[in-house]
Amino acid sequence: MRTRPLKVALLGCGVVGSEVARIMTTHADDLAARIGAPVELAGVAVRRPSRGREGIDPALVTTDATALVKRGDIDVVVEVIGGIEPARTLITTAFEHGASVVSANKALLAQDGAALHAAADGHGKDLYYEAAVAGAIPLIRPLRESLAGDKVNRVLGIVNGTTNFILDKMDSSGAGYQEALDEATALGYAEADPTADVEAFDAAAKAAILAGIAFHTRVRLDDVYREGMTEVTAADFGSAREMGCTIKLLAICERAADGGSVTARVHPAMIPLTHPLASVRGAYNAVFVESDAAGQLMFYGPGAGGAPTASAVLGDLVAVCRNRLSGATGPGESAYAALPVSPMGDVVTRYHISLDVADKPGVLAQVATVFAEHGVSIDTVRQQGRQDSDGEASLVVVTHRASDASLTGTVEALRKLDTVRGVASIMRVEGE
Repeated sequence: MRTRPLKVALLGCGVVGSEVARIMTTHADDLAARIGAPVELAGVAVRRPSRGREGIDPALVTTDATALVKRGDIDVVVEVIGGIEPARTLITTAFEHGASVVSANKALLAQDGAALHAAADGHGKDLYYEAAVAGAIPLIRPLRESLAGDKVNRVLGIVNGTTNFILDKMDSSGAGYQEALDEATALGYAEADPTADVEAFDAAAKAAILAGIAFHTRVRLDDVYREGMTEVTAADFGSAREMGCTIKLLAICERAADGGSVTARVHPAMIPLTHPLASVRGAYNAVFVESDAAGQLMFYGPGAGGAPTASAVLGDLVAVCRNRLSGATGPGESAYAALPVSPMGDVVTRYHISLDVADKPGVLAQVATVFAEHGVSIDTVRQQGRQDSDGEASLVVVTHRASDASLTGTVEALRKLDTVRGVASIMRVEGE
């Protein structure tokens, strides 16, 4: 074993960063044995140095992150500060001064992953980011390495624990959205401002990363269709149960049937109770991968939290340090396929549409005609009068597979019918 330690700079010492430092200290001997050399925490960049950090030598703490990554003796920079800047500049500066990088920054990787990979390659350094998607769940490395010889066709998953907790609570207890969100906040699953989670910005960034790796194509955050889950209601869950389904916020990355394009999207969807993802409860994550040779694979586990995310960071740290000792680098960006990313209008799936209509003869025929005129085939339809309303009924239509564009045209035409009082909800049906 080499006796000279590999030096690690830690950018950020919050929930994740503090766990990274703790594990590096408490498991130092094991890490050294696995790597082939000891690892040394050489500096910790923070914004508020006055805050006490148990187990970290105060002499290592600095507010000058730029000076830390420019030292020249740093082997690996671990970036867990998040956001776009200063993280982007610090990472590229680390490459320029001889360090490899381990990051958990999903937003930055989804936006500028290609540029970061190019910077790493240009300086002969590693860029690893297992912790950027699904916390402790090994997912990036299986897609990037274990399935490198296979053809991945679809990645379907729950990649945000906060939204899964909220939807699970609504399903299991009948709670409304706000009630479930309040409980998630009280338990620490949701931030004070939950927008990034509930409006699916977080999941969309992860979908961009997954699609890029799975399909060997550059997929940016702007390429991902995003729809939040704030409009999901208890009534939607009631409709889902009638179909033998539940509702999940899903990240879906697909290769077109002809193999000529890909799509990436995040939105709430009904999913059959028989699908493995339907049983994912609480704040857990799970990702379902479908490929030609391996078939169907499912990855499941805690998708967030200090210790689980730190586990993924340390796994990358071990890999990068091993590469450092051997003088090699791990796999970089693979974007050779360069497939176009199709717009959401081209996506084909099933739909569940709930309409408020006049309770009188002929309404169903009018609605069916509109669907037919737009080339959307109906699978099932159910109409039920309302005792508490004056001449209104609920009409629920479930389609066969149709494009998003054709469904949008259908709904626009339905709104123009005098007999249609409103569109109560539209929900995609996935996982079949």
